Amino acid sequence: MYLIGDIGNTEIKICIFNTNKKVIKKISLKTNLLSYKYLNKKLKFLKLYTQLIKKTLFCSVVPSAFKKVKTYLENNNQIKCKELKQVNLKNLINIKVNKKQIGSDRLANAISVIDNKLNYIILDFGTATTFDVINKNKYLGGIISPGVNLSLKTLSLKASLIPTINLSKIKKVIGKNTKSAVRSGFYWGYTGLIDNIIKLIIKQTGKSYKIIFTGGLAHLFKDSINSKIIINKDLTINGVLKASKYL
Repeated sequence: MYLIGDIGNTEIKICIFNTNKKVIKKISLKTNLLSYKYLNKKLKFLKLYTQLIKKTLFCSVVPSAFKKVKTYLENNNQIKCKELKQVNLKNLINIKVNKKQIGSDRLANAISVIDNKLNYIILDFGTATTFDVINKNKYLGGIISPGVNLSLKTLSLKASLIPTINLSKIKKVIGKNTKSAVRSGFYWGYTGLIDNIIKLIIKQTGKSYKIIFTGGLAHLFKDSINSKIIINKDLTINGVLKASKYL
């Protein structure tokens, strides 16, 4: 069995896969709640699988959170943990930038799609909105722009007259009140940002790409941009699982 994890700024996803790489258990934890008591409550079920787990691998963009999870698993379940960047991935992916400057989640996303045949642009709607460019087995680099929800929250906090708003699709560009004006600005503003960045990547590289969206807001923008989109919400976890072969 495989114990695979994705530690993000907001959420931690942990999955157990069987030998056929099918998910048999999947849970989510809140990153800001991590404590021994919380981990013990949420991960108690691992006692059932401890003897069966042969490989454990995490990707993490929060080193302090990974350290807590690692300590808990090693002390309570005798499960040895590694982080994605500790694995030798040279035979899997050709990284054309400084590896230290790539978030583990973005690296996992890239690994997930590599097939040595096609080119991909991966857009991840997380705390930041990130674009990553993969040409066959080469990771070329990417773009980091402000996260949609983080930007919305910041606007509400800093502008006294703007209420807390949850983003949703909006058909009309011109808003008739504060909420619809903000929704339009964010929805159509990010649609324009996405379209333009994809256009510039294609222009710079001279390549055609499959476009993959992942992350919480992927579904909102699927039908509003000019490119054909594939949505894969499990991209990061699948990339970590694929990399576990090299442990």
